[in-house]
Amino acid sequence: MKGATSAREGPDARGLTALILGASLLGFAAMLVRWATPAGPLAVGFYRMAFALPFVAWLAKGTSRPATGSARLWAVLAGACFVGDLWMWHTALHLTSAANATLLVTLAPIWVAVVSVLWMGARLRKRFWAGVLLALAGALVLGLAKGARWGTGLGELLGALASLAYGAFTLALGRARQDLSAPEALFWVILSSMLLFGGLGWAQGETFSGYPARAWWALLALGIFVQVVAWWLITWGMGHVPTNLGAMGLMTQPVATIILGWVLLSESVRPLQGLGALLVLAGIALCAFAPPASKTPGCG
Repeated sequence: MKGATSAREGPDARGLTALILGASLLGFAAMLVRWATPAGPLAVGFYRMAFALPFVAWLAKGTSRPATGSARLWAVLAGACFVGDLWMWHTALHLTSAANATLLVTLAPIWVAVVSVLWMGARLRKRFWAGVLLALAGALVLGLAKGARWGTGLGELLGALASLAYGAFTLALGRARQDLSAPEALFWVILSSMLLFGGLGWAQGETFSGYPARAWWALLALGIFVQVVAWWLITWGMGHVPTNLGAMGLMTQPVATIILGWVLLSESVRPLQGLGALLVLAGIALCAFAPPASKTPGCG
């Protein structure tokens, strides 16, 4: 049934593994964005999508399913929400600390769960909610370890709005995957994101050329390694697990960022960060063993 799972069967182990692996690979994004300096955030988003598009178009060739136009519109909407998430998050970084902005984006699974219950008729078990709270507690610990503190309020508001956009992206992608193959859904997400990033970057006067060689290599790696490999794994996994669990799986990214920073950049890991990472992973594991009480339309 298009990869949907029942309450008795639990989540597809392959789908959950692919999603968590893809979310872990997203941990490289923060380092690559740093290495892409002096490219601005919208230019980074544009080239990330532009370099990925030919590869995803090749993957999507011959894998399309009979689908209505509405399925592709859901994928386009997912792309628009993804742009909105990154745009507001990058703006929040200039108005508050990176720790605050990143912490607030982790609210996305809450919005996904609430919408699934109120709009899609999902019946989530108490154990799932406990897992969500446990993972959010871990995210809070990670944020405090990085120095998250309440600022002026505007940056925090934008961070919270970014989490809403990320939650909407997850829901729209899960809906698109009901009728589209993973490569085709990813193709429409990337195409719409590229056009929006390019248009917004042009409107804001960002520079799209004149970067050093290291920045171009970082942008190429973002496009191929992060946007193609990582997001193909995530998109494929979203078609085989409930959308609520998919949103939780994406919380693996901040944990992976810490581990990769420790391994590749020799960044120190504080005991508080280790505790936060363990809480996030424990929360995801708890959610994985708490499937919905009944089948829901939100199952990819």
